[in-house]
Amino acid sequence: QVQLVESGGGLVQPGGSLTLSCAASRSIFSGYVMGWYRQAAGKQRELVATVTSDGRTNYSDSVKGRFTISRDNAKNTVSLQMNSLKPEDTAVYYCNADSRTWPRPSYWGQGTQVAVSS
Repeated sequence: QVQLVESGGGLVQPGGSLTLSCAASRSIFSGYVMGWYRQAAGKQRELVATVTSDGRTNYSDSVKGRFTISRDNAKNTVSLQMNSLKPEDTAVYYCNADSRTWPRPSYWGQGTQVAVSS
């Protein structure tokens, strides 16, 4: 089992920046694709960004160029640097650890609220 705890959410003005962090309870050095997802009120959960163990990244078109995902395998953490925030970015953001080995479980954090408003 991998426990994930997100932090860093809060209220920010449009155009502002915020950094989210996710701490894993055990090693994520290998075997996991780490990601950030978000769910806005009344909408389905959607992919924000993912990063593989060797640093390959993938971003949703809606955040590409504004958000940056990174991981520190030594510290078992994943971060999401969010710049040029828009009201449309308002959502609960969830950290995800997706195993690449059998039985390939997927773990989720409790989520952290991000609100972008003036």
